[in-house]
Amino acid sequence: MTTVQRQTLSWAGLGLLALILVWLLGPVLTPFLIAAVLAYVLEPSVGRLVRHKIPRAVAVSIVETTMLVVVLAVLLLIIPILSKQLPLVREQIPLVAERLSGQLSPWLARVGIHMTLDIDTIKTLVLKYLGGNVETLSTTLLSSAKIGGSVLLAVLGYVFLVPVVLFYLLMDWPTLGPRLSVLIPPRLRGCVRSFVMECDEMLGQYLRGQLSVMLILAAYYSVALALCGLELAVPVGLFTGLAIFIPYVGFGLGLLLALISATLQFASWYGVVTVAVIYGIGQLVESFVLTPRLVGERIGMSALTVIFALLAFGHLFGFVGVLMALPVSAVLVVAAGRLRDSYVDSEIYRG
Repeated sequence: MTTVQRQTLSWAGLGLLALILVWLLGPVLTPFLIAAVLAYVLEPSVGRLVRHKIPRAVAVSIVETTMLVVVLAVLLLIIPILSKQLPLVREQIPLVAERLSGQLSPWLARVGIHMTLDIDTIKTLVLKYLGGNVETLSTTLLSSAKIGGSVLLAVLGYVFLVPVVLFYLLMDWPTLGPRLSVLIPPRLRGCVRSFVMECDEMLGQYLRGQLSVMLILAAYYSVALALCGLELAVPVGLFTGLAIFIPYVGFGLGLLLALISATLQFASWYGVVTVAVIYGIGQLVESFVLTPRLVGERIGMSALTVIFALLAFGHLFGFVGVLMALPVSAVLVVAAGRLRDSYVDSEIYRG
């Protein structure tokens, strides 16, 4: 066995061992990976403050506090609105079902299909699952899942652990690179450094550009739906904007949620047509203006690549896999590009 073969097997073994450890330690690694992703996104802001002669500890505190305030503001904005609108949903579902039954039954009867909606059963299900407030509904869902206590403890653990880990990661970020580079053989450091820089450029452009697209679309959908009179405009708009991170799938979920909300509130074609126009304009602006300018096409990760990576890693490693999907995919795209270049320059290709 040659030296190159031994080195290849060694690196393959280390990679396999790392995957096994991630699979076994997934629940433990989740808060650390969440904090690592946030640290990667927030580090440029911390760096800008440090360049303005602000001590790093103060800069990290300012950036992290700002992030926590924004997250808390979004939660405080969404929860009261959902709590207020829950009675409306509870009242409208039976009425919409009764109206649909009255309109569809005669039309279906003309083509030989005799079907009517059981309004009493629908009312019973609505009162069963939406009969209380948001707190009661949450308690019911948690208790029915048989894991309410463990979920609550996990969420509380993440709430306290992620900010702490994020703070220390941001504090140590400038020294992480030199510490890790010591472990790389000196003859490979130049190649590895250029490889990492290329991955960082690709992933950084994608994440930060996509974050800008998400925020702009969240504001657009919230304002547009509010101007049209949708009472759930803010939570629906925010959800749609944030879910855009998953191409097409996130947009589809947001559109479905908006259509349901508009149908329940207006109980007419006005809500459906309005939502369709708003989301159609939003999709056009995102596809032809925002994504090309803010994300760019040179990152080499198509929408299908992102969807496949998220689904595949999520299936294999759960939520940890979702967090790993884009970073690992960026590395694989860069590695594939370099392998292609090496193959094109090789004697095998040139003959």
